[in-house]
Order: sequence, then C-alpha cells, then structure tokens
Amino acid sequence: MDDLGNLAERLARNSYLVDEAQPHIQVDQEAVRRTGAGPLLVRICPAHVYSQGVDGRIEVAWAGCLECGTCLAVAPEGTLTWHYPRGGFGVGYRYG
Repeated sequence: MDDLGNLAERLARNSYLVDEAQPHIQVDQEAVRRTGAGPLLVRICPAHVYSQGVDGRIEVAWAGCLECGTCLAVAPEGTLTWHYPRGGFGVGYRYG
C-alpha cells in the first residue's frame, strides 16, 4: 500500500467531538478576496477542510480539522480567526 493509503487509514482512526455551538475557525471573506489567500488555504490544509466556491467564497468544514495550525501559520494576517476547540471538543488521535 502506498503512503497516502496508509495515511488515510491512520486518519480514519481519529475521533472527532464537534462543538456545533462554537466553530473554532472563521474566515474573513473580504480579507481572503483582498489577499487572494483562497487557493492557498485550499491547497495547504492536510485535512482538506477548506474549499473554494465558484463565487470565490472559502468554506470551512471545521468539524474535520486536525488542529495542526498549518492554515493559521500560512494565511495572511486577518484572514482567519482560529483557536483550539474548548475543552473536551475537537480531534482525538488514535493509533496513528
């Protein structure tokens, strides 16, 4: 099996306790448009939680976030509001 298959299998073993009341990632659409950061966010996320619509809007499927912070590290200042989920919520790594 190739490395991507092994990675996909390991990631499938993670568990997620989603905090529906408090998304931990929010996108400032105007800042994304101004900076052109949309394609970067889509490309850089290892969990592939970002997608860009035909209208240029960035959508975030934050429930599947690995909480690695890669997006926050590379996104232009002001494009993202990002914090770890509150206690007890978020990703739980298992067997990986």
